[in-house]
Amino acid sequence: MELIQESPDLSAYLAADDVIDHEHPLVRETAGRLRAEAADAYTYAKAAYEFVRDTIPHSHDVDDDMRVTWRASDVIAQRTGICHAKAHALAALLRAQAIPTALCYQRLADDDGSNPVIHGLVAVKLPGSDDWARQDPRGNKPGVDARFSLERERLAFAVRPEAGEVDYPMLYASPHPAVIRVLRAAPDRPYLWRTLPAAL
Repeated sequence: MELIQESPDLSAYLAADDVIDHEHPLVRETAGRLRAEAADAYTYAKAAYEFVRDTIPHSHDVDDDMRVTWRASDVIAQRTGICHAKAHALAALLRAQAIPTALCYQRLADDDGSNPVIHGLVAVKLPGSDDWARQDPRGNKPGVDARFSLERERLAFAVRPEAGEVDYPMLYASPHPAVIRVLRAAPDRPYLWRTLPAAL
């Protein structure tokens, strides 16, 4: 699949906003700590990915029903979030170290195509690379084994077209409005589960 930049200006994928708030002191401190142990941009990006994947539980996996995070600094501070929130945190950590990072999405569903939902992940463009590489920091569990990889995608989920699932090719500089709107409005995760968009 050919990934498509929403913005031709690469600097758009380095910007901070109220969701990808990589100028926040906690994001900066976390990025600085991870960068101090990394030899180069690749090892930093991998370390940031593994930090988000492994130390911030997906709220569904740990039955964290009461907290809904969406701002990157809050995800890192509270150590909880769904896939979208974790993607925002990873984007902030990567952008904090000048690594262009996009938000991207999949449409996933049950085996019979019912209950479709939008799943969030990121794409990174490391220095010297001509290509974007999608990464999924959702968090591993039985049946899910996502890994940081530039050569071959190791995402949490491979889409199944026969179930109506879709890989969206667009690389967004900011979270999709349909996603961030429901994240901001949700008082708890069960409400969020019922209101997440089914398509973009």
